[in-house]
Amino acid sequence: MKILISADMEGATGVTWPADVLPGTPQWERCRAMFTSDVNAAVLGFYDGGADQVLINEAHWTMRNLLLEKLDARAEMITGRHKTLSMVEGVQHGDVDGIAFVGYHTGAGSEGVLAHTYLANSITGVWVDGTRASEGLLNAHVVAEYGVPVILVTGDDLTCVDAAGYAPAAVTVAVKDHVSRYAAVCRTPARTAADIRAAAKEATALAVRHEPVRGGPFTVELEFDAAHLAMSATVVPGVERSGERKVAYSSETMYEGIRAFKAVTTVVSAAVEEQYG
Repeated sequence: MKILISADMEGATGVTWPADVLPGTPQWERCRAMFTSDVNAAVLGFYDGGADQVLINEAHWTMRNLLLEKLDARAEMITGRHKTLSMVEGVQHGDVDGIAFVGYHTGAGSEGVLAHTYLANSITGVWVDGTRASEGLLNAHVVAEYGVPVILVTGDDLTCVDAAGYAPAAVTVAVKDHVSRYAAVCRTPARTAADIRAAAKEATALAVRHEPVRGGPFTVELEFDAAHLAMSATVVPGVERSGERKVAYSSETMYEGIRAFKAVTTVVSAAVEEQYG
């Protein structure tokens, strides 16, 4: 049994504001340890539950945040950027039985600690076939095309609510409770590590590959905080204006859809100007 962990940081224990997740800041250095604790707890729990192999895919920012030397020696980790499937890299090889979304968060335009979708700002909403989409929902569509179930989700309490929409069978762990986008009631790392380990052990029973789900074609719509960003996004082939600050595109699969999404966010990031956005 092989488990893949997609590890994001905004939903990690103790994380509540931008400096906690911005590489290079003192707060980021401090929070890296708590992020690593969450991920390692999931690794331990999956092995407790009978997993033979656990692969971690770094999914936050530079994708070089976790402390490899603090992880269980049985685990392996994909670290660094520029990967075919970005946040769920590794799922495409046909040998993964279940995936965990550890340290996830709610989507742009929603309530939740550090809520966003791919870009910290600029994007104010994402929808897939009319349903507001978080990174969790987008990635769940991708992994479904490989027959891999989402078995565990950790983050704030609203992330757990969000997960019920795209992975209703998954075990969830709230490591903190939302107060505002930049505030939360946080549990200690010792407590969240125990909770995540127990949940991962339980979730291992859900790690059963199923037939690939072909849910397309998909219509993906993005809303930005400025009209010029929508204009810039149309540089990507197939992306068209759907409103003053919105663009939309269609894809036959979410494999294609998530790659187009990455292209759009890369182009839009380059179009953001200092101060005015």
